[in-house]
Amino acid sequence: MKNNDKKECCENENNQNSQLELIESLGQVFTPNAKHLIHCLNIIGQVEGHYVLPPQNKTTKYEHIIPALVAIEQDRSIEGLVIILNTVGGDVEAGLAIAEVVAGMKTPTVSLVVGGGHSIGVPLAVCAKKSFIVPSATMTIHPVRMNGLVLGVPQTLSYFDKMQDRIIRFVSANSKVSPKRFKELMMQTGELVMDVGTVLDGENAVREGLIDSLGGLSDAIECLYDMIENHSEKEVFNDTHNN
Repeated sequence: MKNNDKKECCENENNQNSQLELIESLGQVFTPNAKHLIHCLNIIGQVEGHYVLPPQNKTTKYEHIIPALVAIEQDRSIEGLVIILNTVGGDVEAGLAIAEVVAGMKTPTVSLVVGGGHSIGVPLAVCAKKSFIVPSATMTIHPVRMNGLVLGVPQTLSYFDKMQDRIIRFVSANSKVSPKRFKELMMQTGELVMDVGTVLDGENAVREGLIDSLGGLSDAIECLYDMIENHSEKEVFNDTHNN
């Protein structure tokens, strides 16, 4: 085997190992040989916030996700971001922080809900510039709640109300659902056992205006490619106009 062939073989092996490490440690992967260089970010299990969850829990750690998003936004070689969601929810502030970072990115972003986008997964699903959901996926909308010891004082209720208002404002600002309708879905009784709220399947999530479109992976990728190409054309036009 020639030296060049050996070198190329080693480089391919190193790239594959790096990809596997990214998938195993952070649930992330990028595809360098595609039509456009996009980054895939996976939000699965429970969103872990300020407290470490038990080791048997599948978690998405916000201290990993936020620096990755900053790196994606800065890296000029990455043209788009696709976010795959299958989450039961988790830490409200951590999930909302991730959603706010994604919503503030200039990089073209698309989200795809598969399996579930429950609780704080709802803001994470709508934070991208375009959102998709598969027909079999579900999304649970319910009020903010907290585990463990809670002081039954007016200040606690006020804190919950303010947190809920933050979520309602964010979701309504990043989707087609109105604040009034989202709160109605959040406070609905008779659907969840021992809880209030609503479970929406893919079709109903689109009908309510929460998610933009029904579709699968190919639809999400195709939409992201279109966004990338339109984004590139706009940048070229601006550069030409400014010069």
